[in-house]
Amino acid sequence: MSEIATPVNQVSQPAQPGVKKPSSSLIFFISGATAGGVESVITYPFEYAKTHSQLRQAQYGTPSTKTTATNNPLRTIISLVQTRGIASIYTGCGSLAAGTMLKAGVRFFFYDNIKHTLSSPRLEIPSFLQGILAGMAAGAAESVLAVTPSERIKTLLIDDARSASRRLNGGGQAVRILLAEQGLRGLYKGLVPTTVKQSATSAVRMGSYNILKDLRQKYGIRENGLTTFLMGAVAGTVTVYATQPFDSVKTRAQGLGGMGVRAALEGILADHGVRGLWRGSTMRLGRLLLSGGIVFSVYEKVRGGLEGLFL
Repeated sequence: MSEIATPVNQVSQPAQPGVKKPSSSLIFFISGATAGGVESVITYPFEYAKTHSQLRQAQYGTPSTKTTATNNPLRTIISLVQTRGIASIYTGCGSLAAGTMLKAGVRFFFYDNIKHTLSSPRLEIPSFLQGILAGMAAGAAESVLAVTPSERIKTLLIDDARSASRRLNGGGQAVRILLAEQGLRGLYKGLVPTTVKQSATSAVRMGSYNILKDLRQKYGIRENGLTTFLMGAVAGTVTVYATQPFDSVKTRAQGLGGMGVRAALEGILADHGVRGLWRGSTMRLGRLLLSGGIVFSVYEKVRGGLEGLFL
């Protein structure tokens, strides 16, 4: 984000002789990837619980899986650990963590560069609108380059883990089977709803975070780790309820059935009614409350440190 400041008391130091300076764009990417990796590992159990609740319960329903159909993320996680062990709530984590690192790197790379372009005085675009437009573009880029394939594999692994006849032992095997049976299209199943979801999510999340930053500066609130975490958490909360329907349709479309967007939407409405579009929102909120705070806090720290060291 072009307006993310280096920590107040940090003074940029000249690069050491013989050390090649990384570009600002590379720093954006590295900082975002680091933040994404840290966040994904810490918050994955909430992501697992959310995806587990969104997939069709009747498809592989057994007494043990039906007991986890609750909107309370902690209860879902505890129930899964009791019935399947702690390793179960990290099914698909490797795939998501790798995808999240790439996703976050791509997001901040595109976001910061696009926002810098939009902030040109010649364009006269308000700051909050710059954040929204840059967020939409960054969300579309991350969906194509990282999110859709990693989410497809993660969803397949979780859906497969719920079935009576499991056939997938990890992300690598899932990729090989998908490519062999369905080709590249299978890996990109759900591209449209995922891209819509990521564009909306990134626009709302980055836009609301920048609005909060502007308010913090306007009212003279000092920037520190706590304020950054709280602003990220608030931005994550707004994002969840504004974009949850896109996430629900995307998850249903990327399950083992691999259904289309229309069929996924109709299936959700038939199973749960309109409220089903927000199914899993509590679990997603649990993750994004932490995620927003962690991502922006780690990003600011890593970016500030790299800029102070090299630029």
